[in-house]
Amino acid sequence: MPKFLPKLILIGLLVFSAAGYFYFDVGSYLSLEYLKAQRREFHTFQADHQFAALGIYALAYIVACAVSFPGATVLTLAAGAMFGFTTGLFVVSFASTIGATVAFWIARFLLRDAIERRFGDRLRAINEGMQNEGAFYLFTLRLVPIFPFFVVNAVMGLTSIRTVTYFWVSQLGMLPGTAVYVNAGTQLAQLDSLKGIISPPLLISFALLGVFPLLAKQALKFLKARRTLSRWSRPHQYDYNLIVIGAGAGGLVSAYIAAAVKAKVLLIEKNVMGGDCLNTGCVPSKALIRSAKILALARRAQEFGFQSGHFAFDFADVMARVKRVINTIAPHDSVERYTKLGVECVKGTARIRSPFEVEVNGNRYTTRNIIVATGAGPFVPEIEGLNTVGYLTSDTVWNLTQLPPRLLVLGGGPIGCELAQAFCRFGSEVTMIDRAVSILNREDQDVQALIAERLRNEGIKLFTQTTVERFVQDQDGKAAMCMTQQGEIRIAFDTVLIALGRKAHARGFGLEELGVHLEPQGTLKHDALMRTNIPNIYCVGDVAGPYQLTHAAAHQAWYAAVNALFSPFKTFQTNDRVIPRVTFTDPEIATVGLTERDAQERGIAYEVVTYGIDDLDRAIAEEEAHGFVKVLTVPGKDQILGATVVGEHAGDSFVEFITAMRHGIGLNKILGTIHPYPTLAEANKYAAGLWKQAHAPVRLLRMVERFHCWRRG
Repeated sequence: MPKFLPKLILIGLLVFSAAGYFYFDVGSYLSLEYLKAQRREFHTFQADHQFAALGIYALAYIVACAVSFPGATVLTLAAGAMFGFTTGLFVVSFASTIGATVAFWIARFLLRDAIERRFGDRLRAINEGMQNEGAFYLFTLRLVPIFPFFVVNAVMGLTSIRTVTYFWVSQLGMLPGTAVYVNAGTQLAQLDSLKGIISPPLLISFALLGVFPLLAKQALKFLKARRTLSRWSRPHQYDYNLIVIGAGAGGLVSAYIAAAVKAKVLLIEKNVMGGDCLNTGCVPSKALIRSAKILALARRAQEFGFQSGHFAFDFADVMARVKRVINTIAPHDSVERYTKLGVECVKGTARIRSPFEVEVNGNRYTTRNIIVATGAGPFVPEIEGLNTVGYLTSDTVWNLTQLPPRLLVLGGGPIGCELAQAFCRFGSEVTMIDRAVSILNREDQDVQALIAERLRNEGIKLFTQTTVERFVQDQDGKAAMCMTQQGEIRIAFDTVLIALGRKAHARGFGLEELGVHLEPQGTLKHDALMRTNIPNIYCVGDVAGPYQLTHAAAHQAWYAAVNALFSPFKTFQTNDRVIPRVTFTDPEIATVGLTERDAQERGIAYEVVTYGIDDLDRAIAEEEAHGFVKVLTVPGKDQILGATVVGEHAGDSFVEFITAMRHGIGLNKILGTIHPYPTLAEANKYAAGLWKQAHAPVRLLRMVERFHCWRRG
């Protein structure tokens, strides 16, 4: 017998059953009206043939479930009406599970082999997950029916879950919901008049139908949390409501919020308060960029009406200013300030011993919740000879006191571009290497081209689509041997700066021993509440990803702290739809929402309007007439999908777009807002004006034109 014949026979039976369903109008018999009309006959038949009635009913239910006919809900209500609660629950419980298992097997028999042949690689990961958590996941779907009954049967048939497991989990998972529906059926059977609609038993039954999924969902969350945490002993009393590990932007905000709501919180930091942003990132880099900007403006003195401009400087003094700026801001993030706010601060290396216990400096502290805010550090690749020649990163470059004569920058991302431009302006001979087609590969091509041209014009040598094969140090000095599309080249340098991104600090302090899951890129895997797979361990900032931004860390910290302290009574899901970013090159690049590249990759339809800042009065007056404002909108609407501003102080002037996207304000409202003149922010209004021109009501304007002609006589 051909292998495909059984499948053809089964498909034929299914088609025949479907045709019979519609031909004989079976659906009309599976309605409350029909069952109500025939209730007396059903009860008479049941009284005379009790076991036959149960058997016929069970068979009908099994067939309906197996071939996924509509009407299972009505049949469940009918069981309560005909057989009472206990007997009805018994027969429906087993009939529904048997029918579901038959449907499960039909899907597996007909489709599983074909699906695995075509999507084997994708299914492999799903099947691995089903082996680990399949039973619990199926139990969740049965208890809280997110997807229709027949969909669960079909999809589960395509996985590797065992039939026995599928049967007993379905039996248990559907039992509470079945009980609610059968109980409602018993009440409907007693309804003799319209007055019965407002009877307490019936109202309670229908209330249970609505409330049950919500109660079941909360119960599942509770059970899952208890199951996950059952491996560790829970203290009878906790030292703290919250322990925060890491005193960077995310950790400081988490601790601040906890103290503000009068929770007892411990903040642990192994290095210095303020984290990367204060000490090695945002603050020092912006201080350095500002000093470099002054030099760049001096070299442009003739543009501003001066005959010449020159500043004598010692690079050590510049770096001393950077240190001074850090020290001036440091009290904002100091132990003294946070202690006054009610946060207990400890310096030391934390070790998470259990979800309820953290060790630091040999002391162990118990806590209800933990927030991991350990940040990230520079990613340093394994390249032959790198340790021999020595290197700087965004963490160590601030220790320089002498300007490198020849600086090689590896990486064309925001950090690389910002520092390359700054050191070039101080007088270093800067070469930048990036393996991508262009620098700043997250931005649109027009942004990349504008910044690349600006960097080249300032004297930076850019090598894209270039890979460093090895570093050498010989009689000619230090050099990088690089592979380009044209072949191997040698790039001489005195100092190399590694700016190839940052790697999350997710290992080495106990998380791996607890089994906390990681994303492929090395950040901690978390849900919308900022929880890891261990429900009382949260994460924020660079270690959580995907944004390595100070303001994103602070944003996440609010959600993590509130959820940790008030769950399960009240929780909030993070809203990261509107996360802006700024690259502080000159000109600055400010982006929020989608770029054209994002929209194209995701297949999102959009319209784009671009306003050139070279037309802006304030930019012309300041000799900064370069850059543009680009806004993506929903086709035919003024709803903003994303905005990019490239220009002087773009990070300040584009905040209007952040507000608009966050609160659903369209370009029409921006156009109708009075912007002071002359300011750089007027560019936002002019971009909105261009959008309005492109969407002008042509027919209405023609009518108005005729109206004015008529009035002129």
